[in-house]
Amino acid sequence: MPNRLQHKLLALILVVSATTFAQEREKDSIDTETVNVVKAYTPTISDAFKIKETPNLNDSTNLKKKDIKYNIFSIPVASTFTPAKGKAAGVNKEKSVKLYDNYASVGLGTYATILGEVYLNHQLSRNERVGGYFSHHSSQGDIDGINYDNNFRETELGANYTQQQRDFTWKLEGGYELQRYNWYGLPDQTLPFFDVGHSFYNANIGGNIDFEDGIFNKATVLFRRFGDSRNSAENRFLVTSEFDVPVNDQTITTEVNIDYLSGGFDHTYFSETELNYGNFQLGVAPSYQFIQDDLTLNLGVRLVYFNDTEASQSKLHFYPNVTASYRLVDELLIGFGGIEGGLQQNSYFGFADENRFVAPTLFVQPTDQSYDVSAGIKGKLSNSMSYIVTGHYLSENNRALFKANPDLLTERKNYQFGNSFGVVYDDLKTFSFEGELNVDLNRNFKLGAKAAFFAYSTDSEAEAWNLPDLKASVFMDYQIDAHWFAGANLFFVGERKDQISEGRNPQLSLNQPQTVTLDSYFDANVHAGYKISDRLSAFVKGNNLVGTNYQRWLNYPVQGIQFLAGATYQFDF
Repeated sequence: MPNRLQHKLLALILVVSATTFAQEREKDSIDTETVNVVKAYTPTISDAFKIKETPNLNDSTNLKKKDIKYNIFSIPVASTFTPAKGKAAGVNKEKSVKLYDNYASVGLGTYATILGEVYLNHQLSRNERVGGYFSHHSSQGDIDGINYDNNFRETELGANYTQQQRDFTWKLEGGYELQRYNWYGLPDQTLPFFDVGHSFYNANIGGNIDFEDGIFNKATVLFRRFGDSRNSAENRFLVTSEFDVPVNDQTITTEVNIDYLSGGFDHTYFSETELNYGNFQLGVAPSYQFIQDDLTLNLGVRLVYFNDTEASQSKLHFYPNVTASYRLVDELLIGFGGIEGGLQQNSYFGFADENRFVAPTLFVQPTDQSYDVSAGIKGKLSNSMSYIVTGHYLSENNRALFKANPDLLTERKNYQFGNSFGVVYDDLKTFSFEGELNVDLNRNFKLGAKAAFFAYSTDSEAEAWNLPDLKASVFMDYQIDAHWFAGANLFFVGERKDQISEGRNPQLSLNQPQTVTLDSYFDANVHAGYKISDRLSAFVKGNNLVGTNYQRWLNYPVQGIQFLAGATYQFDF
């Protein structure tokens, strides 16, 4: 016990000694100095006067709050209500429309009209398809005031084969068409009856190929053999292609066209001299597209090498190919314009397709479209309504115009009674202004209207023969409900001018040529149908409901009011 006390005293003495020694050392190392600390006053929230949540009142009298007790008097009420379990509301989905690959349609109408169509499409494998079609349209005519046959027949047959590969898709197709018409537009319908019939045939084969990636984009090939019952014949071979050429990280899109045409007629209109024609065209059209913000600019040119194989003459044509568009107000207002040109290939097939009553004695030459300057605006007035307004100034050299052939008076063939049309060429300048309005309220209703005004200036001819000064059209399609549908197509064509002359030769005409004006005309066509089932539907059509036998061409009135009824059946193999 004494030892333990001694130890504690010794430890206490050592601690006191160490502390005293440290203080002395500290006094020795710190000099005596006066330090003034100056600091800006920064108030804190602790310095502010705080209002107590429950302040102390110095009132002489403090009222004590009285405790208030609330009681609820519950009265039991018998109830038979049983809440139903919650159920999610269902959404009525429209039944998806079944699409069929094939259909057949047939119809019968006034003027002994027959209409028939069959379209077939069958998938051979995942990457292969084969298809075909057949169509027939005929009528017995019986046009008021016409004493000659005015019936017509159009029959067409075709087939196609398509194959899809990994990087490209190619298609091969061919067809044959036979058409029969009559030169019934004789100025004198009192002449003794004779056969005014003639027919055309058209055989073609071709194909196209589209590439997914690579330099080449697409290419098409077409060979057509066209002729008539007068031993006329025409061959055309056409190749078009498009590919991209990279230049300094930019892409130049280039079109290359090869167009070969040859044909001939047994004689001219005024003599028995054989008439042949032919030419070869090679066209190259590079273009570059520049896009920046709201501006889209296409810069290009078109070069065409032309060789007249009959006259052994050749020429190189140069045309501008520039277009641009600029978004002025988003989708509401877009301005566009450009200047373009090209060498347009004319052909017997093209002339006969536009005018079924041409004589087999045509001079066939291409049209040099020097330039077409255009400017306009387009956009949307609303989500369902769009518009476009355009102005054009077109300059064409060697423009083809249909003109009535003269009556040869004696030793005439069935198309030399002033009842056929020839082609004359002239340098033509055309100013046009057109507007278009489209309304697409929903997928069940569509409405469109279009109108165009034309003004012409000729060089040699007195008028721009058979070209209208005004054209307008309105179309409408309406899916009324799941079964009923209807539509209409109305169009108006303004006045045209043609010329009547007589004589074996224009220079030796018995009478001076006389210019005539063909009246403008309005045509109204409507159709309606009822879907009986997913496969079968019935339809009715009404054409030329105005009922006028207007003349599309000089001395060629059309049929009056026409009605047709039929049915369409869809199916799969």
